[in-house]
Amino acid sequence: MSDRARAIEAIKVQLVHQPTVKTRHRKPLQANPIAPWELRVGRLRVYYDVRADPEPTVEILAIGVKDRNEVRIGGKAVKL
Repeated sequence: MSDRARAIEAIKVQLVHQPTVKTRHRKPLQANPIAPWELRVGRLRVYYDVRADPEPTVEILAIGVKDRNEVRIGGKAVKL
């Protein structure tokens, strides 16, 4: 299964119900310029936010690749 397919499947499973509940694979992040939430999918990181109005909506803001202590989004290293 490709990274893209894995990420899409994880988003469908993990973020459809209660996306703001902390679990083993998703966690709130400290204040940063990317997103308030992170979903871990193997070496991928899905950064997202949840909008409440008019109904709860998950907004995917970025998807990055984690290698050791570095996350790359769009090929550029990002500090979170």
